Amino acid sequence: MTIEPNDSFQDVLFSLRDDIDKGIYHPNEKLQPIYELSFRYQTSRETMKAVISRLVEENRIHRKSGMGVFVNPQPIYSSGIEKLGSVSDMIRKAGKEPGTQYVSAEVIEPTQDDLVHFHSLDVQTIARLERVRTADGEPVVYCIDKVDERTIPIGQIHNEQSIFKLIEHYKGKRIQYAHTFIEPIGYHEQISDILNCGLEQSLLLLKQIHYTEDDEPILYSANYFRSDAFQFHVVRSRMDE
Repeated sequence: MTIEPNDSFQDVLFSLRDDIDKGIYHPNEKLQPIYELSFRYQTSRETMKAVISRLVEENRIHRKSGMGVFVNPQPIYSSGIEKLGSVSDMIRKAGKEPGTQYVSAEVIEPTQDDLVHFHSLDVQTIARLERVRTADGEPVVYCIDKVDERTIPIGQIHNEQSIFKLIEHYKGKRIQYAHTFIEPIGYHEQISDILNCGLEQSLLLLKQIHYTEDDEPILYSANYFRSDAFQFHVVRSRMDE
């Protein structure tokens, strides 16, 4: 049976959504059964089922088969995917203090994929950097960055959290846009443990090729975001047929 949104639906939807946002229902807490929620919010079971379905669509709650409905932790950062910024900027905009835990920094020979990413056969060596980005000390993103070694001195990487700023400082070029490929992945044997993810916690992988104002590909990144900490969306416009 399909329930069409009405005043009761909207009122109950707003009330339950607001209670989740206020922390009345805690992250990962199991919601009461439908009949209890219906009594609490003074509505029918059919309307409450429709409200639950809408909140699942909004990613505020999720269903576990045979177990019930649970509250999702709210992301520390939510933004349109069309807005390009560094991971440091994302964390600061969420009101958190960005931090960095360095995993490795090395100079390697470029792979065939690297030559494709940078649109050049002239790249001799690649500076490859792996870092864990933190928000108020909590690990939230695992970053793998690659640049032509001539772009930035690898010995200076530890002195600056933002690769964007390093490129501007040493190369005098500003990253203007990026081509982004999004891939949701499940448990990652290495990275999930580093980011304190459980077996059921998914990751959101963003592979990005960053370009300068002159359309020069200058940075390749593979960033693994904790899906409970970051949420991306996109605004799509209808095309005339």
